[in-house]
Amino acid sequence: MRRLLRLTFRYLFLALLAWVLLSLLLVVPLKWINPPITMVMIDRWINNSSEDFKLRQTWLSWDEIPTHATLAVVASEDQLFPFHRGFDMNAIQQALRERERRGQLRGASTISQQVARNLYLWTSRSWIRKAIEAWFTLLIELTWSKQRILEVYLNIAEWGPGVFGIEEASLHHFGRPAAQLTPMQAALLASTLPSPLRYDPANPANHLRNRANWNLEQQRRLGGAQWLAPLNER
Repeated sequence: MRRLLRLTFRYLFLALLAWVLLSLLLVVPLKWINPPITMVMIDRWINNSSEDFKLRQTWLSWDEIPTHATLAVVASEDQLFPFHRGFDMNAIQQALRERERRGQLRGASTISQQVARNLYLWTSRSWIRKAIEAWFTLLIELTWSKQRILEVYLNIAEWGPGVFGIEEASLHHFGRPAAQLTPMQAALLASTLPSPLRYDPANPANHLRNRANWNLEQQRRLGGAQWLAPLNER
């Protein structure tokens, strides 16, 4: 019996060690290497039956991404991004309380969590996925800079059928490169997240336009582009 227990613990330890090493191999190189594809892209490609469907992504470096587009996304998705270590505990607690009331698991994801999910995980919601997402989020926060997390997010976020990244989003919806986005257009794109397939930022409904105006006001309240300056050092 003792031998069986020792063997069991040994194999569990080796399995855990293998998982940690595999995770590090998946996460650490992307601190410098741009990911060629994500799990969300693979999911969309596999599950789309249209013959005309194709994945579109053009990578922009941090210096090529307009600051006002970056600010718009952070203002919309995760205003605590410069300060947390991957998790917004208040938002998580609110989501858990809402689940108790409604019986539904509402998202409370930070930008870091969305990067982990988009890169490595399947799209359906479950507690198992949340646990694995938390693990990858922790690794990303420990090994990448905040600037790198934002750079990756802005290049892999989904903004339409087969449309990934701020450059292709700008071209697809407004017919111009991201460098030419106006602040309002950037706010409209940011306001479609995290449900970009439901909205058309080029022809926004009133509630989307109102959300974009709210986004612009939040940007001013946060202090504008200067608010993001510390990310260049983190």
